[in-house]
Amino acid sequence: MFVFKLALRKNKDMFSTGQLIFAALFAVSFFVIIIFSYQKDKNLHAKNYKGVKWIAISFVIFLIILFVIKFTLKN
Repeated sequence: MFVFKLALRKNKDMFSTGQLIFAALFAVSFFVIIIFSYQKDKNLHAKNYKGVKWIAISFVIFLIILFVIKFTLKN
């Protein structure tokens, strides 16, 4: 937010008041729709993606093993 205010201070004529109001309303409505959609599909996601955390954990462990092998063989 600070960077946005700083940019507006430097370029006062960059956006009109109507454009700023439109941007604010668009951002708020976009986030409300995203949150509503997520809440609507929450149960479906829990059913379809219940094993994903184990795949993610396995992937991270695999990457750690690769880095360990790389650094041990490098020395």
